[in-house]
Amino acid sequence: MLVPNLPKPKTPYEYPEHLREQVLAAPRAPGVYLFFAEDGDLPLYIGKSVDIRARLLSHLRTQEEAHLLRQTRRIEYRLTAGEIGALLLESKLIKELQPLTNKRLRRKKRLCSIRLQGLTPELVDTTWENTGQLYGLFKSRKAAKEALLELADQERLCHTLLGLEHPSGRACFRAQIGKCAGACCGKETREAHHQRLQASLAQWQVYRWPFAGAIALYESCSTLQEYHVINQWHYLGTYSTEEAARQASSSAPQPFDADSYKILVRPIIFGLCNIIDFSTNALTAQFP
Repeated sequence: MLVPNLPKPKTPYEYPEHLREQVLAAPRAPGVYLFFAEDGDLPLYIGKSVDIRARLLSHLRTQEEAHLLRQTRRIEYRLTAGEIGALLLESKLIKELQPLTNKRLRRKKRLCSIRLQGLTPELVDTTWENTGQLYGLFKSRKAAKEALLELADQERLCHTLLGLEHPSGRACFRAQIGKCAGACCGKETREAHHQRLQASLAQWQVYRWPFAGAIALYESCSTLQEYHVINQWHYLGTYSTEEAARQASSSAPQPFDADSYKILVRPIIFGLCNIIDFSTNALTAQFP
């Protein structure tokens, strides 16, 4: 009688003994934590959490995380006054220290967006010097073009009117097989095509900086308070007093920063944080 090969029960991962005391000593507070190997000063990994100890204890969910902990010999942490501060500090440290296992937040030299020029989309570098509304934050022109192609398939948009193919003076091939609604051959108006394109691009809208100059986001936790200075979506630093934050706000505006934008757009646009507008000295949002 053949015995079926039953899967072996998974062995639960256990926290390495040499890290137990360090984890139990970690604070139950927001901040950033860094894993270091025995040799060298560069971190293996940088993470963030609103509860550092709880996040450290959860680092045994996969075999890869368990392997990372076995390599780790030292854990450091830096407290922040809230979640926004933890996100901004994590992004800053990853760019500065280039840890071995963090890839997502490493510095990107250039980004590409889509802008409508009349009825036609065009690909441009993501800068605030561009006039008109920008859509999407793509890592390259190739990625932006691929996104446009996918959008065309979803909404039956015409490649010719999107500037992806040269006009031929007749119905495009995609119209002949039903993948284009026919704006290239009169089956629908170009205005209707443009309205559908605009509605589809709205999901990728890049919000322009809504203030005249620099602002500070205020966070507090226990005895710690922080003022995060932002200008043109660029993170200029965190300060412990409003006076120091105001001095930093006089720095020249920096180029658009995609990582800061992704962290800050929702709290700022929807007023989900305490904001001090240095150009008007107004507190524009306040929460307990």
